[in-house]
Order: sequence, then structure tokens, then C-alpha cells
Amino acid sequence: MERNPMRRQLAAMRQSLFDQGYLDEQFIQLEELQDDANPNFVEEVVILYYRDSARLILNIEQALERKPFDFNKLDGYMHHFKGSSSSIGAKKVKAESTLFREYCKSRNGDGWQDKLGQWRQHVAPIKKTNIYIHICM
Repeated sequence: MERNPMRRQLAAMRQSLFDQGYLDEQFIQLEELQDDANPNFVEEVVILYYRDSARLILNIEQALERKPFDFNKLDGYMHHFKGSSSSIGAKKVKAESTLFREYCKSRNGDGWQDKLGQWRQHVAPIKKTNIYIHICM
């Protein structure tokens, strides 16, 4: 009996991530790949994404501490982050990564500094997906 309210709450959490634009249809495709042969597939993919993202964020922050900015290196990090975000359906993070790549192409260090906080805000809600995954899967 207790599971029904929990399932409704989890379904609402998942739907909220879609409604707010944090996730896109790619996440649904990941869920569809999970089956009896790979019961933890989505969880494993999301965990790998978080580990990789944490490393990339650290690399980006360290690169931003060095002046002048190495825009080629920053662009490489964001290219990787954009691809990773796209593969799990992290829609807002992917969009912000695209914007940061444009800053690299235009060599706009001020744009990087100004938008980094907003970018972090888009990464944080995706962590709810991790909570959803651990409870559901």
C-alpha cells in the first residue's frame, strides 16, 4: 500500500524534470534500453555521466583559474560535456554547453565567467535524476 504513493511521487519527480526542460526524449530512450538482461542499465549510464561530469567540471574550473584562458582546451571540455549530456538527455546542460562553446569560438572569457554559475544551476537539478534512478531501479 505504501508503494503506490511512492510511485506517484517518483512519477511526479520524473515528469517534473521533463516539464522543466531538464530532460528530453533521449532519457526515455535510455529507459527503453533497460531490460531483464540489463536491469541496471540506466543507473549505470547516469552514474558514469556524474563521474565524468564531476571530472570535467573540475577541469573546467581549474582551466578558468589560469589566465589567459586556453579556449581550445575549454572548448574540448565543453564538447565532451555536451556529448555526454546529449547521450543521457540532459537538455539544459547540453544547451548551456553549446553556449559555452560559442564563447570559446569568440574567445569570450567574460561570457564564461558570467554564465558559469547559471551552468552549475542547470547541472544540479539533473542530480534529481540520480535520486530517481536509485529509488526506482
